[in-house]
Amino acid sequence: MARLFRLILQVGDIDRAARFYAALLEQPGMRVSPGRHYFNCEGVILACYDPRADGDSATAIPNPDHVYFSVSDLEAAYDRAERLGGLSSEIGDGNLPMGQIATRPWGERSFYLRDPFGNKLCFVDAASVYRGP
Repeated sequence: MARLFRLILQVGDIDRAARFYAALLEQPGMRVSPGRHYFNCEGVILACYDPRADGDSATAIPNPDHVYFSVSDLEAAYDRAERLGGLSSEIGDGNLPMGQIATRPWGERSFYLRDPFGNKLCFVDAASVYRGP
């Protein structure tokens, strides 16, 4: 069976991304090249990638859909996200505000935000992660 081991988010400023994600994830991560900074998320690497800083000609493009993180203390993650900025102002499923902690129609307690580069993120209370029927 295949195992997911790395997810890449494109960013336009690797130093700013490293600071943002270090504060959000409460870990320093590791610079692995001039344009890549890796964060170990329990066996899956979140890779922030700045193409220009790595010498590539491409411009960073945000991921079109959300990346989901499971956390044991959703309120602490929310507090960090609130300090960093970028909480969603959208209304989502169930007519619930996405940028606030809420129990979604499928049972997960979560909140949504965007990083400074437009990548969509969601933090979910580990105790409520929906794993299917």
